[in-house]
Amino acid sequence: MAERSTAAVDVADNSGDEPLTAQADQATADGVATNRERDTDIDEAQGSGGTEGPGKASPPELHSGHKLARRYRLEECVTRLDGFSSWRAVDEKLRRAVGVHILPADHARARSVLAAARSSALLGDPRFVQVLDAVEENDLVYVVHEWLPDATELTALLAPGPLEPHDAYQMVSQVASAMAAAHREGLAHLRLNPNAVLRTSSGQWRIRGLAVNAALRGITSETPQRTDTEAIGALLYAGLTQRWPYENDAYGLSGLPKDIGLIPPDQVRAGVHRGLSELSMRALVNDGATASRHESACTTPEELVKAIGEMPRIRPPEPAFTAPPEYQRTTYQQGTYGRPAPHPGVTQPLPPPPPPLQSRTGKVLKWAVSALLIAALGLGSWQLADALMEQGNKSDDTNQTQTTDDNDKSGDKTKPVKPLSIAGAKEYVASGDAQAPNDVQLTYDGDSSTYWRTKRYNEGPTLAPYKPGVGIVYDLGSAQKISTASIGLRYDGNNTTVKLYAADSLSPSTGIDGMTEIGTATTSGKSLTVKASKSAKTRYVLLWITAVPYAPTDGYSGAGYKQAVTDVTFKG
Repeated sequence: MAERSTAAVDVADNSGDEPLTAQADQATADGVATNRERDTDIDEAQGSGGTEGPGKASPPELHSGHKLARRYRLEECVTRLDGFSSWRAVDEKLRRAVGVHILPADHARARSVLAAARSSALLGDPRFVQVLDAVEENDLVYVVHEWLPDATELTALLAPGPLEPHDAYQMVSQVASAMAAAHREGLAHLRLNPNAVLRTSSGQWRIRGLAVNAALRGITSETPQRTDTEAIGALLYAGLTQRWPYENDAYGLSGLPKDIGLIPPDQVRAGVHRGLSELSMRALVNDGATASRHESACTTPEELVKAIGEMPRIRPPEPAFTAPPEYQRTTYQQGTYGRPAPHPGVTQPLPPPPPPLQSRTGKVLKWAVSALLIAALGLGSWQLADALMEQGNKSDDTNQTQTTDDNDKSGDKTKPVKPLSIAGAKEYVASGDAQAPNDVQLTYDGDSSTYWRTKRYNEGPTLAPYKPGVGIVYDLGSAQKISTASIGLRYDGNNTTVKLYAADSLSPSTGIDGMTEIGTATTSGKSLTVKASKSAKTRYVLLWITAVPYAPTDGYSGAGYKQAVTDVTFKG
């Protein structure tokens, strides 16, 4: 649970010549709680540079326990400023934690907040904290969004020190890619700072407050792509140096020394990765203080993604090797039990080996053992010959009655299976909404840490009646005969059921009933092999999931019935 406290808030201003991310003043906010999951920053207040003035409406009288739409029960106020408030709440219908922004319906920015929330919800990109509802009701406007209890803000991650190069690389790569996708849909953030970037327990980076945070504060920009690109550069700069790239302190980070201007990260702290240092300078507005090779500046998230792709990939650090403990001999080893312990510094003579069996008794024993061995060999040879003769008779009888298929050219030889390459894939939606259409390629990228996931369902394990099933159609490039499919799964648990169908295209013209079923299998583990029950030669294969296990809360959704596919391999 969050610890209640009164915290300082920073005031963002984009009205002057300095960039949006550089401005920070201090004020006091009422009812602010320190919590890792806050859609609006604790250290935030109304931006003074927006196109609209502060809302004249007074904030609604709300309290813990108040219910919205007889569903969302308010638990704790995490932000209250300039006519709106943000709360941690409970969705009593779905029994999960959510976040809620609330402001009066006659607030000056109520219409723009509703429009921003609905536009953000339509994006449906899992890299952003999702807007779940945007409603105007009973003189109130409220926006409901995801609550991520396992996520940590970048601000908290930087408190002990800067990020490792691989972590900083992952952060800037994922954030830049997400913002490039948002701008392609006409959406900007304009409040992208260390409090708006979260890392989940699975290592994924997520962004909260897309369009909504700026709308709540009336912040606009004539160059939204440049504003967000500069903000990503500031995040990378902070991640590399644990310093804010402007003179003012902000977000718990110290600013740069005054009167020296913006200097590259590798001049602020020793050991900073050179490529990432240059990348942050290309994204920041730096008045000519470019990196040593003087590359062109990145003015859009798309250009920043391209620049990241041109860099050598930074791999995670090798795990530290721990030497195993030295083997300790025990006193129960051969030749030591009952032997007195040697005195220090005294060399113990080795005991002489026992004499060979040279006595009369020993010779008799040797002859007896030899006779037994000869008898055993003779008996074994006789039994082997008898078995071979019997098998030969059976073979003759079989050859007299069995017919041979003329088409079987290889006899008893089994044709070796070979992996089939995947040329492309597309999510198949039989009814309702798609699951994660942008992630289907992650199921055959060779990386087990990436995956395509289903949505979370309240009832299970069978997906019906919500959906007849969910799945992906794979293109094998040409018609192939399929023998098996190996499928890696993210969640274990009973009842994961997968079926394979032969489809006519990436967008099948018929439903499931019109396709030919190749095979089916069920598992309770994290891997599954579907063997073909009938011979089928097809170019397009539908992997169809009809039942999923109950899985716990993770970085994408709460506990419920769900599954994710990490790797898919077809063999023919």
